[in-house]
Amino acid sequence: MHPFIALEFEKLIQFWTSNLWSQISNIFFFFFFFSFPRGEVSSNFKSPSRVRSHQLTKQLFLERVCRSRSKLAAGTVISAIALRKAPPIIGFSSKPNAYSLVHLIRDCTTNSRFSHGQQLHSYLLKSGFISNVFVSTSLINFYVKFELVHDAHHLFDEIPEPSVVSWNSLISGYVHSGKFHRALNLFCQLERSNLAADSYSFTAALCACGQLSRVREGKSLHSKILKYGAECSIFVANCLIDMYGKCSCVSDAMKVFGDMAEKDDISWNSVLAANARNGALDQAFAVFCRMPNPDTISYNELIDGIAKFGVVEDAVTLLSRMPNPNSSSWNAIITGYANRGRGRDAVRFFCKMHSCRIRMDEFTFSSVLSSIAGLAALTLGSLTHCCALKCGLDEYVVVGSALTDMYFKCGAVEEAERSFESLPERNLVTWNALMSGYAHNGDPRKVFELFKEMKGVKDLEPDEITFLNVLSACWHGRVRLDVVRGYFDVMRVEYGIDPMPEHCCLMIKVMGQEGDVRDAEEMIGELGFGSCGMVWRALLGACVSCGDVGVAEVAARKVVELDGEKEVVYVSLSNVYAGRGDWDGVARVRRETKERKVRKEAGCSWI
Repeated sequence: MHPFIALEFEKLIQFWTSNLWSQISNIFFFFFFFSFPRGEVSSNFKSPSRVRSHQLTKQLFLERVCRSRSKLAAGTVISAIALRKAPPIIGFSSKPNAYSLVHLIRDCTTNSRFSHGQQLHSYLLKSGFISNVFVSTSLINFYVKFELVHDAHHLFDEIPEPSVVSWNSLISGYVHSGKFHRALNLFCQLERSNLAADSYSFTAALCACGQLSRVREGKSLHSKILKYGAECSIFVANCLIDMYGKCSCVSDAMKVFGDMAEKDDISWNSVLAANARNGALDQAFAVFCRMPNPDTISYNELIDGIAKFGVVEDAVTLLSRMPNPNSSSWNAIITGYANRGRGRDAVRFFCKMHSCRIRMDEFTFSSVLSSIAGLAALTLGSLTHCCALKCGLDEYVVVGSALTDMYFKCGAVEEAERSFESLPERNLVTWNALMSGYAHNGDPRKVFELFKEMKGVKDLEPDEITFLNVLSACWHGRVRLDVVRGYFDVMRVEYGIDPMPEHCCLMIKVMGQEGDVRDAEEMIGELGFGSCGMVWRALLGACVSCGDVGVAEVAARKVVELDGEKEVVYVSLSNVYAGRGDWDGVARVRRETKERKVRKEAGCSWI
């Protein structure tokens, strides 16, 4: 007997002791009901009449239990049926209770029975059980499981007094669906309510902060965790380490790790990842050597860190000494080559992986297709596409997005469109790949059309990359400044996305086309990018096109201060003076270049 059924049977005994004969009768019916698996009859009951008799006995037993005074008894039996994957029993004359409905919803969630879950939702609306917080929370989890967060949020809004578990279910749903801004906003609403956040609330919010690199909000959460005493939980401490690692705060991650009274394998792997992903390879290797039980995840994190920040060949050596390498271990090497611009080495390693009969997954193809896109090798890309088809991985979203990007960068626009259209489902990465492709191929009109179309897709919201594509299309298409400002404001106000330096650079380029570089200089300060050399270089480049000497001199000083003396700064400043006919200024810049011994990097060209 299933242990859960045994436990619930014990509860039935306790509730039915008031009537001995009723107890004996119900026990008989209970065992008779569960004597056969669903859809099966023993050899003694093969005749149709006996099968009908057995089914009638089940019916009588269920109606007897549902009419009994013990609501827990009814819920117990119905939950046991749910465990046995019986269909929802909502057609009986007697009404099931909240306890049984919760178990039925959980069964639909666990066994991916979407249609049954929808039927239950309809029944809950009709019967009034939808107002029960426990039932509604189970239904929220059901919709979250099927990635229908919008429906889950709509259901949450209808709960009169949601519990902290209801809040946690919805916050976690937004985190798992990648809507991290929404998750943080919802956590802030929870804090403003009369409920206290618990460990699950904090861990979901910490995950969102890590994904968004929001270290300020993460530290604020850390202080609240210390205040409420939740830091003693290993689970919370591990999430803190992960958050600090993703926010590039390695010292804070190490401090949390050092303060932990107990550490598990996740703790060790989290602090190893925090060091390896941020280039602290010596410290990562020291942690690896101290680990009591390094596993495959530990090796993969170290290999990935070395491939990104060290010498890729050292990562290959570590891979050869790894006890049980998997596809992720090989993928890290391919990605390392791709990120270093060594596309040919990435393709060679991919071929070696294939010859060694290592199982290739969707991330393998995503990485190698990225390398091929950098090489603009259309024939090689088509062959890799065929290989993905043969492995049955071409319909994965990550592979489809990489194929779309590769074909666009190879100039095969029609093939890219076919790859996008052939995907059975599309996520934000896929849409961004398509928009980026049109932007790079000089078709801003298609980018704007896709952006408008994407806004109408349910449960899909633009992110930072989406608006980078839109702003890039605005710059290439020489769109009016007021229209571009409109997109920029929508990003900040409507979607709550904080601008990145890349957004600021594109805005500066657009403003430079309009000759509005003084406002661009003010914008740099307003957005808090005064210490970012990238945006000042963009401003200096914008000054070349509009010829504003004053702003160009300020931008040049800032670039030298932040990034050092580079030849491109003096060349750009010299071009600004030349554009205004200030040949004395040109001579002065050239003289300074010689005095400071700024050397020009040698150029090269491919024929």
